[in-house]
Parts: sequence; C-alpha cells; structure tokens
Amino acid sequence: MNTVTMTVRTSETGSVINPNIYGHFAEHLGGCIYGGFWVGEDSTIPNTRGIRNDVVDALKKLSIPVLRWPGGCFADEYHWQDGIGPRENRPAMVNTHWGGVVENNHFGTHEFMDLCSLLETEPYICGNVGSGSPQEMMNWVEYLTSDGESPMANLRRQNGRAEPWKLTYFGVGNE
Repeated sequence: MNTVTMTVRTSETGSVINPNIYGHFAEHLGGCIYGGFWVGEDSTIPNTRGIRNDVVDALKKLSIPVLRWPGGCFADEYHWQDGIGPRENRPAMVNTHWGGVVENNHFGTHEFMDLCSLLETEPYICGNVGSGSPQEMMNWVEYLTSDGESPMANLRRQNGRAEPWKLTYFGVGNE
C-alpha cells in the first residue's frame, strides 16, 4: 500500500481571481436594453431617469464589478454620436446584428454612464471597429474623459454633463 502525504501551507497566499471576470455586458439584443434597462422617463414602470428601478435593484445584488456596452457585435455598427444630445433629435438606426430591429438611440452614452452610476459599477465602453474609425473612438474617449477645453469636452458640457466621467476600460471592437 502506498502512502500519500499532503501539506497545506495556509500561511502562503494563492492566486487571486480578478473580480472583473464577473463583469457583465449590456448588448442590444432582444429586450436587454429597450424594455430591459431602459423604459424612458415617461414609462409607467418605476424608473430613475428612464432606467428601470427593478432591474437596477436586481443587478445591484449581484455586485457587478464592470459593465460593457454597447455590447459585442452591435458595438461594431454603433456610432456613439447618434446616442447623445436631446433624445428627440437622435437618429434611429437598424440593428443588423440582432433581428433588424429599429433602435431609436434613446439609450446612449449619458444613459449608460448613469446606469453604471446607479449600479455602482465600472463602465467599459466598446468602440466601433466594424463601421467606425480610430478617430471616432478617440473622440468618444475625449467626450467621456476630457476635463479641459476641447471640442468633445465642450460638446459633453453642451449636452448637460460638466464633469468628465471616470473611464478605466475602453475596448477596441468586439472581443
């Protein structure tokens, strides 16, 4: 009979799993965004600035460390400037990746950053490499993070947000 000896060294720390692996993504497919997170400020569904309170309450219980948007495949056809400014002026688009539905762009950058604030989670913005450009991504980062005088920071201020947001994660394309 063979004898096996095992030693457990409790004084040594092991590997630590980065908590961001438990993050989530907000993709424009099915009812994830419209009817899911977003119902609009005039909805009879209880909401905070158009974001569903019940969804926020449920997701807060999960302690999501990071939330990626505008998703995966959809990110590669999403043009962020179509989702800023007065909602009634935002152009609609056809979501060719997920069923050809018409997106009204009422859930855009400000709404996503508001959602992250309500969830107390880190935002992760995913840039468009499918139909966008490096310049478009640079402008989005500037819009979100610049605190100086710049065209995109001034546009953000014009759209009602004086202070820049904290953005730690910006992905280039889907995956």
